[in-house]
Amino acid sequence: MKAAVIESVGKAVVTEVPDPTPGPRDVVVEVAACGLCGTDLHILQGEFAPTLPVVPGHEFAGVVVGLGRDVREVSLGDRVAVDPSLYCYECRYCRSGHNNLCERWAAIGVTTAGGAARYAVAPVANCVRLPDHVRTEDAALIEPLSCAVRGYDVLNSRLGSHVLIYGSGTMGLMMLELAKRTGAASVDVVDLNADRLATARKLGVSGSGANADELDRPQGWDVVIDATGNPGAIQDGLERVAKAGTFLQFGVADYAARVSIDPYRIYNQEITITGSMAVLHSYERAAELFAGGVLDPDVFISDRLPLDAYPQALDQFASGVGRKIVVVP
Repeated sequence: MKAAVIESVGKAVVTEVPDPTPGPRDVVVEVAACGLCGTDLHILQGEFAPTLPVVPGHEFAGVVVGLGRDVREVSLGDRVAVDPSLYCYECRYCRSGHNNLCERWAAIGVTTAGGAARYAVAPVANCVRLPDHVRTEDAALIEPLSCAVRGYDVLNSRLGSHVLIYGSGTMGLMMLELAKRTGAASVDVVDLNADRLATARKLGVSGSGANADELDRPQGWDVVIDATGNPGAIQDGLERVAKAGTFLQFGVADYAARVSIDPYRIYNQEITITGSMAVLHSYERAAELFAGGVLDPDVFISDRLPLDAYPQALDQFASGVGRKIVVVP
């Protein structure tokens, strides 16, 4: 079958690879669409994946075309979205309910072959059936939405909070939509990318600008979310948190990224700094929210490209052009 392969650091190609074979409790999914993510860029840079080559693609949905011998929960022809999370269920973190921090953490499209291919294999337990009104090619958005849902689980955001989001790419926009759903009093967005910021305004923001100084909240924000992973944005965001407020590190920063904190201010103003990593008990809820219309796929997906264009799609994503880019095998 045809698949995208990250062969080595900095090198992605589209080539032929063997068709996947399901294990006893696996299914084979014919991929309808696979989204690109910042994680894919990190893999390309030699981070996250323990070994290369790997078929990337952890955001995907499609049609079940193969069943392992012990699979009864789904049938051939079912349309499903796939949670890429692979946990050991044995380590301390899995046993305490923190599966996303699994000591043997793995994921489809990160450590095993993923959805940037015509076919992908997944445990049946990771598959969520799609309702009739949800287009299969849109359901690749469920995985990033499930990460955003996890972020709001961590925040425990109160009604009436004033929220500031750094970044209006896909993840920043998803955090915007969820902030509105969780009863924020206001949601402001900061981004240097004027085109992406225009999309945030289209979705409805209280204020927006290239810098938080352009926004009128001198006392700071109750919740500040970084959805960029950029050290400059993170540093600025840490300084915008109001007393008793919370800073959420949601964007994926480079391993070497560093920022400074003011320990006395954290103590004196009771500021919380926390993080949210990947998916945890949030995929099925994200699927239900998606089916309920929390996101407009036609707004969030800016580009639908053929699988052959995967290397170019990575370049486009890295350049910040567009919103969610998906490849269609």
